Amino acid sequence: MGGRDGAGGGNSAYGRKAFKRSRAHFQDRITADGRDGWPVEAGRYRLVVSRACPWASRALVSRRLLGLEDAVSLAVADPLQDDRSWRFTLDPDGRDPVLGIRYLSEAYDRRETDYPGGVSVPAVVDVPSGKLVTNDYQQITLDFATEWTALHRAGAPDLYPEKLRDEIDAVMDDVFRDVNNGVYRAGFATGQEEYEAACTRLFRRLESLEERLERRRYLVGDTITEADIRLFTTLVRFDPVYHGHFKCNRWKLTESRVLWGYARDLFQTPGFGDTVDFDHIKRHYYQVHTGVNPSGIVPLGPDLAGWTTPHHREELGGRPFGDGTPPPAVPPGEEVPARGRP
Repeated sequence: MGGRDGAGGGNSAYGRKAFKRSRAHFQDRITADGRDGWPVEAGRYRLVVSRACPWASRALVSRRLLGLEDAVSLAVADPLQDDRSWRFTLDPDGRDPVLGIRYLSEAYDRRETDYPGGVSVPAVVDVPSGKLVTNDYQQITLDFATEWTALHRAGAPDLYPEKLRDEIDAVMDDVFRDVNNGVYRAGFATGQEEYEAACTRLFRRLESLEERLERRRYLVGDTITEADIRLFTTLVRFDPVYHGHFKCNRWKLTESRVLWGYARDLFQTPGFGDTVDFDHIKRHYYQVHTGVNPSGIVPLGPDLAGWTTPHHREELGGRPFGDGTPPPAVPPGEEVPARGRP
């Protein structure tokens, strides 16, 4: 998520023109061979996220499932931004305790002085230098799955299996274009035709995903993959913010038997729901997007109790972690506060 519009994943633009999401500006990769100058190394990097942001939430889920908590430390930004964007006001003295900075923009400035773009999460920062390494939200999780394998926990799942990558990529492309990004195109539309086109494409894609998931537990293969992570982070925000705030209201997630069951299945899987903070999600969207919600009023609903109800998706078979195992308990200090949970 970047800028005060919270539009996510790099810079974004909305206003009189159609919403357009820009590519991440800093695309260096942290790899096993260190070819971009950033080798995989335990303890060297810090992942900066907002629990409000769907793009950052992908990294949170991936990090949990793969057991990278000890290898990559975590900084959680305040869901409410000011004119300097993401800030560490949740921490004592308003500073990140590891990086020693008040704003994520300071890490951007250390990397590139007078960088003209927005400040987005997720971001990976090099702790020794305090410099931003990457804000490439599309690549960060793929590299967690494929480049960080030496530091994965025992029993970590293969989230991007080589033999299924073509199919995973195709599914993720469709989901990104029409769902992940589609809700933003609808929500930030400034014309009726633009809004209707985005909303129509969104629900057509959701209906096709319903058909795909009717008789299969996961999007690709019989285990959780990167594709499921990317769809989940939009679905978990659908009824709390996208349905009302972004006018994606042809129907609610809870009214889709298949997608509601699928989303609950993932939410109740260790590594998914235990990273979700509904309080951060709602406060960010409703209070930061002043162009969409000028009053800043945060709605009381929806009732979140349904997220913990039986989903029966296990009847479709599938093995969530393949030959692996669930992640252990959330590390101390990383738990979602009670007000953000169902």
